Amino acid sequence: QVQLVESGGGLVQAGDSLRVSCVASGRTFSNYAMGWFRQAPGNEREFVAGISRGPDNTRYADSVKGRFTISRDNAKSTVYLQMNSLKPEDTAVYYCAADPTGWGSVPYEYTYWGQGTQVTVSS
Repeated sequence: QVQLVESGGGLVQAGDSLRVSCVASGRTFSNYAMGWFRQAPGNEREFVAGISRGPDNTRYADSVKGRFTISRDNAKSTVYLQMNSLKPEDTAVYYCAADPTGWGSVPYEYTYWGQGTQVTVSS
């Protein structure tokens, strides 16, 4: 089992930056690919960014490419999502996810999930 705990969400204004974090426990963190997803009210959960087990290959949704950066610190068992130039449409609950094999862009490809952290961007 892997436990994931997100933090760092909050209320910001359009154009601001915010970094959310996800700390993992229970297994060797470096053995897991990690992903960030988000879900706004009434919408399906959507892929934001993913990072492989190693070397650190990354992928992003087109809507966040160039604004968001995913990174990981294996020594701290933590994955980060740095969000710049935030827009009101980025408002959602952000979830991190882990999987021992793939680092895909759909939710069913991930085995473990955190409880989410709310990010609200005001206009």
